Amino acid sequence: MDFRIEVLTLPVSDVDRALRFYTEQVGFALDVDYGPNDRFRVVQLTPPGSAASVQFGVGLTDAEPGSARDNYLVVSDIEAAHRELAGRGVPVSPLRHKASADWQGDFAPGVDPERRPYASFLDFADPDGNTWIIQEK
Repeated sequence: MDFRIEVLTLPVSDVDRALRFYTEQVGFALDVDYGPNDRFRVVQLTPPGSAASVQFGVGLTDAEPGSARDNYLVVSDIEAAHRELAGRGVPVSPLRHKASADWQGDFAPGVDPERRPYASFLDFADPDGNTWIIQEK
């Protein structure tokens, strides 16, 4: 039995602001924007190259806006991702990497010097404070 993640729900306070942030700044593709009434609206977006999507809207969750923490995106080039997001006005963190091969949770600045898989990171938050970690594959 396969269990695939299809959609993650993000709690946001302003759907239109979140839609602009994720499409115009982060570069996610808009799949659905459906709102049959003022009590329900679902916006679904997919990151480039991803099989899973995110959704937010009205009437989807009672979670506090900004409470989705440390969602991961994986890229093949962390430096290119950093440049692209920063160039689009996304407030990205400085690059960091796992400080040692026998990682104990500590980080050092910059890209991993050996470009080890899954060792380099950056992060950002959306306008509500939902956080994302981008990791180099």
